[in-house]
Amino acid sequence: MFVDTHTHFYDEWLLPDADQAVQRALDAGVGKMIQADVDSRERPAMWEVGRRHPGVLFQMLGLYPGSVGADWREELDQVYTIAREKSNAFVAIGEIGLDYHEGLEFVEEQKEVLRLQLELASALNLPVNIHLRDAWEDFFAVLSDCAHLHLRGNLHCFTSSYEIYERARRYGDFSVGIGGVVTFKNASVAKAVERIPLEKILLETDAPYLAPVPFRGKRNESAYLPLIARKVADIKGLPLREIETITTHNAETLFGI
Repeated sequence: MFVDTHTHFYDEWLLPDADQAVQRALDAGVGKMIQADVDSRERPAMWEVGRRHPGVLFQMLGLYPGSVGADWREELDQVYTIAREKSNAFVAIGEIGLDYHEGLEFVEEQKEVLRLQLELASALNLPVNIHLRDAWEDFFAVLSDCAHLHLRGNLHCFTSSYEIYERARRYGDFSVGIGGVVTFKNASVAKAVERIPLEKILLETDAPYLAPVPFRGKRNESAYLPLIARKVADIKGLPLREIETITTHNAETLFGI
């Protein structure tokens, strides 16, 4: 059995046939899937899809950096309210982080929201699921301020270097989420995957985005996770079954599923 540690069945691109997509994933050997939270606008659909597949779909809770805007306090208040009232309904705080790719208007707010959610994860003894784009140095600055929290979690959609992975490890027990990008021709992250211990690698799709080869550019699904696993197996020079066994153990241990 494989575990997809980051997916979005509630996304409008997947929602129309979400139940069928879950079944296709199960048929492909992906037995557990974790949905990353975004914000209050999409959260109800996430809960509903998850409710229909108990023991198969698991949910995170968090405010996505791209959703941090003028109403960030209200959005974050909702996260904290749910954390108090439904503490057993989610397995991680995520996806949270920093994203400067689309603009810098709310940089300071993003950093504050990240810090507060890292504190929430620590208080709840939950792992974090980190989203980062064009913001590594600010992320490390926040992590340095939060070193006392003894964080654990994963760097979602990791496409950076082994050196970046090593820096992150100074501030917490971080794994990396490897997705479809690793299958792209000349993907630089392959060099990092060679060196990162398999015990610190998780598999993910980020469906419906970033579909692996040969589906690149099309809608992604959790059913494609074995394609990513095969590429990791090729890079590591290990049997696919070993990748399956170890990454599944990694996911179940980190997220308690």
